[in-house]
Amino acid sequence: MTPRGVAAFARARLSRLLLAQFVVASLAAASVVWFLSDGCFPAVRAAIRNLPAAGEIRAGRLDWSHRKPQLLAEGHFLAFIVDPDHGGQIHSPADVQIEFGERTVRVYSLLGYRDFPYPADQIISFNRTDLEPLWGAWEPEWLAITVLAVVAILMLTWALLATVYFLPAWLIGYFTNRDLNLRGSWKLAGAALLPGALLLTAAIVLYDFAALDLVQFCFVFGAHVALGWIYLFLSQLFLPRIDSAPPKGNPFADNNPLTDN
Repeated sequence: MTPRGVAAFARARLSRLLLAQFVVASLAAASVVWFLSDGCFPAVRAAIRNLPAAGEIRAGRLDWSHRKPQLLAEGHFLAFIVDPDHGGQIHSPADVQIEFGERTVRVYSLLGYRDFPYPADQIISFNRTDLEPLWGAWEPEWLAITVLAVVAILMLTWALLATVYFLPAWLIGYFTNRDLNLRGSWKLAGAALLPGALLLTAAIVLYDFAALDLVQFCFVFGAHVALGWIYLFLSQLFLPRIDSAPPKGNPFADNNPLTDN
């Protein structure tokens, strides 16, 4: 994952680049699954256990037996609250707070909050009796779907970004007299994205362990994009240079006997 190693992918087989991308995508998927299973799903399970035995959302309205706000569950990242009036009596230090009101779900985050109305034409269970076995059955399925989705999305995103970046990479190589063709520049651009992906993977794990707060994580997210651009430029320095010096001697001199006299 050094600039020299990224430059080597310009001459490597495409299958080797795809293998490296798959390995990094799998590590990223593992970090996301770890974050969900350790940082999010425990709060969901606790919130479901603290729901009443009966309750539902019908005709766009939450059926809640008492008007008093209640904290259902709270974690480092996620908190669930029931507050029919959205009175703001309960504030959680979690980075994302989901508050169920009488008519809307209010989601608080770093950027503020937004209300989402309940569907008016559906009946949604909001009780421990129905949701606990349903969540227990679907939790492993969600983790498996997450792994497949993260790997597929990253592989597709890297292919699209390489298609966007390969022409600037080729132009840099052209003007700096580097031995780089269009095919090699596409592979180079695809490999330059991997160090940033590993940085973001590590940031997800550190955020789950509370070693990073949400603001720091957002900063690292922006840095992982810039890191791809830095590697795209620095790796050019380790490509072989095309010798552009003019040939020595008389280029018209040859051993043609007709020109000896």
